[in-house]
Amino acid sequence: MPNTAKRITPEYEIVQDNETIRYLEHGHPSDLIRWHAHEDYELHFIVETSGKVFVGDYIGNYSPGQLILTGPRLPHNWICQDDKQIVHVRDMVIRFDHEAFANGMKIIPELAEILPMLTRAKSGIEFFGLDHAYLKEMFQKVRDSSGLSRLLLSLPLLQKLAQSRDYRLLSTVQIDLKSNETLQRKINTVVDYVSQNYNQDITLSSVAGLIGMSDSHFSRFFKKATGNRFIEFVNRVRISRACSLLTETDQQIATICFQVGFNNVANFNRRFHELKGVTPRDFRTQSNIRIEGMTATS
Repeated sequence: MPNTAKRITPEYEIVQDNETIRYLEHGHPSDLIRWHAHEDYELHFIVETSGKVFVGDYIGNYSPGQLILTGPRLPHNWICQDDKQIVHVRDMVIRFDHEAFANGMKIIPELAEILPMLTRAKSGIEFFGLDHAYLKEMFQKVRDSSGLSRLLLSLPLLQKLAQSRDYRLLSTVQIDLKSNETLQRKINTVVDYVSQNYNQDITLSSVAGLIGMSDSHFSRFFKKATGNRFIEFVNRVRISRACSLLTETDQQIATICFQVGFNNVANFNRRFHELKGVTPRDFRTQSNIRIEGMTATS
């Protein structure tokens, strides 16, 4: 008889040990929305809500239709802009592990076509240019199937993504966060706090105190877990929010500077250029040109 032993994953799934492809979905709010890492690859399709996405040391915006593949032990999280928003399904996820495909390649060499994509997934991959209706339909078919049917439905999607050239790598550091629930909870506390209070004065000492660490211990711990020094992480969150305001509003740059937590415009401009490669003014101009171009072709 086949091995049908069950185990519980960090996502609280009860799964069969002989499953190659697994499916998970959750709404908002959910206990699964937290900074965490695990041994699996995860293909995330965002269905509802918008806010901030964290993948390794990458911080950016997310909205419905986003598709991201995360690799093993690469920490990630999606934080909703409106933490009171309630949705039934926010995130649809296809999960699989490396061993299943590595072993499969020994028997079915064609599976090696997806190996370069799996290697890139160590940094996290965001895919573009795929029809949202198609993606939702594919995820639903995987959700509603099981066994061999689920595997056969998943392979064409993985092949399509492996062949895609319309993508970007997210994390500049390939973080290998071990699956220690206690440490992940500590990081999640910090990430949530910064996400909710980025516009306030945030000190390393006050945040270290939140999780019961000394300043020096917290600095080393945070850099290892996120790939960022703490102040770099805070600045990334603030700049990410500034990008949204520059794109979505007509507020003056100085107003946005103070609104996202910087205390002087010169420092804001300097940090913005370090992270985005352009000034806030040029970023707004480029964003407006892109929006006008999309409007003209729609």
